[in-house]
Amino acid sequence: MNSKNNLTSKSPAIRVGLTLGDPAGIGPAIVLKAVRKLKGKVNFIVIGDSLVLAKAAKLLGIKPPNYPFGAPYSPELVDLNNLKENNFTFGKLSATTGKASLDYLDTALGLLKDKQIDCLVTAPISKEAVNLAGVKFSGHTEYLAKRTGCNNPVMMLINDRFKFSLVTRHIPLKDVCKKLTQDNLQDNILNTIKGLKYLFLIKKPKLVVCALNPHASDNGVIGIEEKKIIIPAIRSLSNKIKGASITGPLSADLAIAGAGQGKFDCVIALYHDQALIPLKLTGSDQGVNLTLGLPFVRTSPLHGTAFNIAGNPRLANPNSFIAAIKLAVKCIQNQRK
Repeated sequence: MNSKNNLTSKSPAIRVGLTLGDPAGIGPAIVLKAVRKLKGKVNFIVIGDSLVLAKAAKLLGIKPPNYPFGAPYSPELVDLNNLKENNFTFGKLSATTGKASLDYLDTALGLLKDKQIDCLVTAPISKEAVNLAGVKFSGHTEYLAKRTGCNNPVMMLINDRFKFSLVTRHIPLKDVCKKLTQDNLQDNILNTIKGLKYLFLIKKPKLVVCALNPHASDNGVIGIEEKKIIIPAIRSLSNKIKGASITGPLSADLAIAGAGQGKFDCVIALYHDQALIPLKLTGSDQGVNLTLGLPFVRTSPLHGTAFNIAGNPRLANPNSFIAAIKLAVKCIQNQRK
């Protein structure tokens, strides 16, 4: 991904909003590491707490941040001052940090609405911590979609080798069949085609749809979803769309292998682990989550809060977060072409 998303001289003109995620996780550490790595190449606006960043900087053995660092193109901080010295500890899950992480996100949405930032890169949030704060929360994707009125967001997961669009996301495996409908599948494919064309400048995207059942059901011997849902949805769309091709349903192993060989631009995965397993096996430290369908570009790293190492932030690997920043900038540059 690095080779495709190198930052250019135009990058500093793009204002990238960074949220700290759950402040008790590794978000503050990877934000600091990414800002230091890319300083002068991107114009950052960090949304979080100065107390948390100062503590993370101390643990990292670097000079505590002083915002702004100085022109040109230096990070600025929108300090919400949510957390106090006596009620904050790295690695400790709590309702307080869950609420803070949601406040960062809401503030970022306001900045996007007011056009003070051009795109958003979010550090990991703890779903458990947000729910402890009294807010029903199933993930960034769903929350951002609800707040912006997006009915059909698409979680696209990307690394150097693959692009996956997920039809269902963070739901139990037993519920996948209930949520898999022709409408949901078609909406996912259409949003994916649009994203590939306008964010990646792929003129004629080639998509492959994974089957749900082993061997694509063997013509109904192993399940009925292919025959009743997936095949009719693909046939209907194939007759309507122009400038894109859709193959499938193929057994997931064949679909993913084909994409790895360059036969397809994106794989439509029907459930979470159908995409995450090959992504993690082929390059998780460069993996990026891109949300399609929102009125702005939003990316995030392909990992969680890592509370277990948050107290020792030197262990936090910022590569996925850096890749997310580079992809967000590249998408904005492509939009402007």
